[in-house]
Amino acid sequence: MIEGINTAAMTAWITERVDLTPPLAYERVGLGQSNLTYLVTDAKGSRLVLRRPPMGQLLASAHDVAREHRILSALQAGDVPLPVVHGLCEDPAVADRPVLVVSFVDGLVLEDLSDAEGLAPAARHALGLSLGDTLTRIHATDLERVGLADLASHKPYAARQLKRWAGQWELSRTRDLADLDRLTTRLHEHEPEPGEVTLVHGDSHLSNVIVDPVGARVRAILDWELATLGDPLADLGTLLAYWPQAGDPPTIRSAVSTVEGFASRNELVEHYAQVSGRDVTSVPFWHGLGLWKLAIILEGIRRRQLDDPRNLTAVGMIPAEAVDQLVAHAHVALSEDL
Repeated sequence: MIEGINTAAMTAWITERVDLTPPLAYERVGLGQSNLTYLVTDAKGSRLVLRRPPMGQLLASAHDVAREHRILSALQAGDVPLPVVHGLCEDPAVADRPVLVVSFVDGLVLEDLSDAEGLAPAARHALGLSLGDTLTRIHATDLERVGLADLASHKPYAARQLKRWAGQWELSRTRDLADLDRLTTRLHEHEPEPGEVTLVHGDSHLSNVIVDPVGARVRAILDWELATLGDPLADLGTLLAYWPQAGDPPTIRSAVSTVEGFASRNELVEHYAQVSGRDVTSVPFWHGLGLWKLAIILEGIRRRQLDDPRNLTAVGMIPAEAVDQLVAHAHVALSEDL
């Protein structure tokens, strides 16, 4: 057994569908605070990856790996860099929640400064631009052709996001936070006119991609649990929200992008505008919204950690100050001009 998975039952399920040689070894990996990730290694060294929702009580519609399975399966034949999908296990003998089974993608995940420092400065710069290229590919998906046109509502995305995440805050908050309430009001006031509707990844940042350490390109973009249909600039805003640079106030965000050589946020925006051909004038709204959502997500993680300590990871409990700092940074981002 391993926390969250009956390994004997999981092994039986996997070996009926994938050519692996028992015994299989299981290890929880990554710093993810949302869906839980496990590395599976067989007797010959072949590997798979499992994803399941966190333990304990979950908010409605959150951490839906069955939906993630649908999206990844639909995109398998396209040009978005992805792992291969092996299936979705919904057997209660294996786990109390569905388990997504995908291929292991070899490469580098930039989880800390040392990972980034191992790349040449030119490779760091190219990697940031490769993320923009990857988002452009996602946003170019033909929804009708891949069967995802009904994945979510086609109504104005900004309004949907504001309603949904304000509701998530009310359900998961651990205290009152006037600065967040004020930020929510400001976002409503800056809401852009509805734009085009595309596939949106919803959680695009460096920790969610596996990269080629030599070619400095994205080999796979992971963690599709927040994917939906909406304004493509929302993904760019999310990328910026997770992309600190020199001069930013301290936050809990990974500092990887502050290592010398990485593109600035303005460079990311300019590159995306060039390769996608899109107007990016509303990016400050989407940047602010991305930081607002991140603050709400962190508050939800705090709630789950307080409710069930099994959801703690190596980085420990998320402090309340981490949420406060992101809210303050979002107020600044919302006022920026490109």
